[in-house]
Amino acid sequence: MTRMAILDRADMNAEQARVYDVAKQTTGIVGGPYHAYIRLPKVFEACQHMRATLASGPLTRREQQIVNLAVARHWNARYPWYAQARNSLAVGVEQAVIDAINARKTPSLADAREGTCFAVAKEILANKGLSAESYAAAEKTMGLESLVALVATVGSFSMTCLTAATFQIDPPASDPIPLAE
Repeated sequence: MTRMAILDRADMNAEQARVYDVAKQTTGIVGGPYHAYIRLPKVFEACQHMRATLASGPLTRREQQIVNLAVARHWNARYPWYAQARNSLAVGVEQAVIDAINARKTPSLADAREGTCFAVAKEILANKGLSAESYAAAEKTMGLESLVALVATVGSFSMTCLTAATFQIDPPASDPIPLAE
């Protein structure tokens, strides 16, 4: 159960209602950790902008999803895991890849960039950075611009996962791919 009351649209102040309505009309994303972010409308709006900026960046949707799954798994963030597992299936990430990440195993990824995305996300989260060897390999595989986007995605989605986990924002009971314990 969520640790905070979920604000109903009718109970929002003018600024909360404005950013909520914009998000609802543009991305449709107003649930999950955004239930917490709405308490600070500028943060809500900044998160929406960051999400859109990274989505239009150099990483493919599959690459973004693999990073997001790794991050949600690391933080044991149930709602983000639920949302990203669904999104991953929608962009063609195989169920076996999702299951491996959920089981805290390295997924079998034939694409070098996707494998690098997973390895970089996992190492950053585990070690608070990349070794010189990992950095050189990642830059060679991804290119500098994509590596910057990858690191930014890990950081940005970590904030999302920490918010959802801290405020215990849970997925619906009908979650088809629950986060493994």
